[in-house]
Amino acid sequence: MRALTLPGTTLTVAALCLGTAEFGAAIARADAFRLLDAYTDAGGNFIDTAKVYADWRPGERSIGEKTIGAWLRQRNGRDRLIIATKGVHPDLARMGVPRLAPADIAADIEASQRNLGVDALDLWYLHRDDESRPVTEIIETLNAQVAAGRIKHFGCSNWRTERIAAAQAYAQSHGLQGFRANQMMWSLAAVNHKALGDPTLVAMDAAMARLHTQTQLAAAPYTSQAHGFFHKLDAGAISSAGAFRDGAYADPVNRTRYARLLELRARTGLSLTQLVLGYLMAQPFPTVPVIGPASLAQLTDSMTAGDVALSAEDAEYLAADN
Repeated sequence: MRALTLPGTTLTVAALCLGTAEFGAAIARADAFRLLDAYTDAGGNFIDTAKVYADWRPGERSIGEKTIGAWLRQRNGRDRLIIATKGVHPDLARMGVPRLAPADIAADIEASQRNLGVDALDLWYLHRDDESRPVTEIIETLNAQVAAGRIKHFGCSNWRTERIAAAQAYAQSHGLQGFRANQMMWSLAAVNHKALGDPTLVAMDAAMARLHTQTQLAAAPYTSQAHGFFHKLDAGAISSAGAFRDGAYADPVNRTRYARLLELRARTGLSLTQLVLGYLMAQPFPTVPVIGPASLAQLTDSMTAGDVALSAEDAEYLAADN
């Protein structure tokens, strides 16, 4: 599998990042261990998690991070993985109340260190933004955490383009570390935001893509395969009429994109998975899709895209609106 170094860091990561949102919960610990074993055996080294992952289910809090921490201990695997995790997510029962005070940042970093059993977090994302707080305070707080040795690099997730640009400008003008990666909702499938049910999620758009292209800020998109939307459509698991009328991907442009996927599949011999993930990896800025397999079969299928090099022309063709 190909690898790339995230700009501004010493982190050389696999082309595909393993998402772990349900580890220890819907994906039992033993199954999560099997996924981690298979991913690393195939050359993967980049794990994505969050302090809040699986907290939407009954049971132990932060079970996702704790499951990864247990694997690290049992497999002696710390040197095999670059670990990205996220913090300062709002309380799930009070999503409208931000948690981005310096004390929140410090507390969540320390909690993730304990959960994972690591001294320093390789890449730590702000899981949400609080636009009432100046980016100056946030960047200064994060740099203090870097100086203290608790995190090596940091990024943002679900931040609007304007806020990212302001934070980066402040960091650059003051000789400070800025965001090294941005995590957003993004796949080949256009998103119907009204159907998401969570207004705090931020998706890739043209302005954000321009920012990434101009600055070469790394992107680590989640929902990179649109929850299998095109695969389900191809398998007849969802009807064409319903798929383009209802739900998170009910956008007419997705009908065109599906047709182009079928065309490129016939022309190139690449699978839907390879094309959907290849589209993201063919961008003019570093992009590491986060995959979220629930089974070894899904992981194996996704990993076949690790060496795909789709042309820029084919990527643009897939995503064209007409």
